[in-house]
Amino acid sequence: MAEKILMKGNEAIAEAAVRAGLKGYFGYPITPQNEITAYMSARMPELERAFVQAESEVAAINMVYGAASTGERCMTTSSSPGIALMQEGISYMCGAEVPAVIVNITRGGPGLGNIGPSQCDYNQATRGGGNGDYDLIVYAPHTVQEAVDLTYRSFEISEKYRNPVIILGDGALGQMAETVILPPFKEKGETDEGWELTGAKSRDPRSVKSLRLAEGTLLEHNLYLEKKFKLISRNETEYSYEEGAYDVLVVAFGTAARVAKTALKNLKEKGDNVGLFRPVTVHPFPYEELKKAASQSKKILVVEMNRGQMLFDVRLSVQNDEKIDFVGKPGGETFSPEEIENKILSCLK
Repeated sequence: MAEKILMKGNEAIAEAAVRAGLKGYFGYPITPQNEITAYMSARMPELERAFVQAESEVAAINMVYGAASTGERCMTTSSSPGIALMQEGISYMCGAEVPAVIVNITRGGPGLGNIGPSQCDYNQATRGGGNGDYDLIVYAPHTVQEAVDLTYRSFEISEKYRNPVIILGDGALGQMAETVILPPFKEKGETDEGWELTGAKSRDPRSVKSLRLAEGTLLEHNLYLEKKFKLISRNETEYSYEEGAYDVLVVAFGTAARVAKTALKNLKEKGDNVGLFRPVTVHPFPYEELKKAASQSKKILVVEMNRGQMLFDVRLSVQNDEKIDFVGKPGGETFSPEEIENKILSCLK
């Protein structure tokens, strides 16, 4: 049986990426994700892989863009204001179809805010904070083990669709320590998919770019990207839900869902009929699956550590605002189980 070890969330994410075959890490320090950068600064050279502490987040994402264009597995990590600075580069990578993994250990905002855990970057991650029409694949883990598993898998998903993937965590997930089972080491096989920049000896040159000036080419490319994301939505949408007809169905992701689980456990022990719907991919969002789950429940309670960002997607799913209630906690603070319990009880009245 695989050995369980105790690891802090940030370091577990870093080790999962290393074991997934990461060849290049480019980052810049910012709390509360600094342990990832610190871990990589020792781990990557130890394995004779590339580690670069960039001069800024803007430089880091452009280093990822360049290095990943060779077909190697590359990654950057940051926290909210740093991810905001990367948005132009992320838009370029989506336009150029360059795969990579980006980790956001979100902190309170807006602006510099504070270093507490928050879910205030949901809109940025799921709607795209850069220019143009593009989509990211966004995973929202709620435990350290799930963060390990999703990070490990994200590289292959990113390469499968030639699309950047975001791991959307928060300061609580990054700083907590839990026992995890680490995945085995693997290396990306020597493949040539026909787009990588590996030197043009004995073949025609290639280009990786987001600039498309010829008439009609950008329209065609945007329609292709839309078609690709529809395929991603069909194949990669994930959620967690125990089917049932509930008096109150809580919808939450990440750390908010983790706390909600405790609140629901306490209420179930008292005989209350309550359940949880947890999106694992917040983009693509499980619209149809939530619509079906909501149709079987009397009340929907959306719980988020922000002012109500996933709430928009829940409304699109449920299409009945009278059934939906919301409780939010912005500003870099987590809920207590009692706060969620009290809100659920008010919905039951």
